[in-house]
Amino acid sequence: MIKNPDQIQRLEREFIRKEKVDVIRNFQIVEAMYYEAVDLGIIPLKTPLDGIKTTIKIAKVVNNVQETPHKDSK
Repeated sequence: MIKNPDQIQRLEREFIRKEKVDVIRNFQIVEAMYYEAVDLGIIPLKTPLDGIKTTIKIAKVVNNVQETPHKDSK
C-alpha cells in the first residue's frame, strides 16, 4: 500500500520530465507494429472506410485533450 501517493506522483513527473525522447526507437516500434498489423491481415483494409466512425471518435477525443502543466503546479 502506498503511504504517500503525492510524493510518488512527484517522482514520476520528475522522471518523465528528465527522460529523453528516443525518436529512432519510437519509429522502430511503430514500424514493428505496422508489420505485425500487415502480418495479421489488419492492414490493408478490405474496405478503406471500415471503422471510420471509430477513428473519428478517437480523433475528437485526442484533439480535445489539454496539455499537462510542465511545472509542479496544482
